[in-house]
Amino acid sequence: MTKYLAAYAAATLLMLTLDGLWLGLLAKDFYQQGLGHLMAESPRWGPALLFYALYPLGLLVFAVLPAGQDTGLAPALLRGALFGLMAYATYDLSNLATLKDWPVLVSVVDVAWGAFASCLATLAARLAYDRF
Repeated sequence: MTKYLAAYAAATLLMLTLDGLWLGLLAKDFYQQGLGHLMAESPRWGPALLFYALYPLGLLVFAVLPAGQDTGLAPALLRGALFGLMAYATYDLSNLATLKDWPVLVSVVDVAWGAFASCLATLAARLAYDRF
């Protein structure tokens, strides 16, 4: 049980940190330019916290655990990146399909970010899992 909790905590903390830096600092102006007309003045913390509670669980179930301990890091990282790509693409492609004036570039960047951040969070989770 300790392995799972450590992996979950590592993925959660890293996703929160990465997204905090990305959305709050590094890409803030990019998203503001592309989506400013759709953005709330401040985040709705309930749905955001629910996302950050559920998403790392998805990384564990679909990336960290299926890769197993004996296969090395590469399979877990690939699964994590693919999970991120598919999850973020679901959101972004749905928005492209249904929302007027949703920028294509925002979707491309966001999906790439989702794959990258998910890969890193999977790495953190896998290292924590292996350590305990």
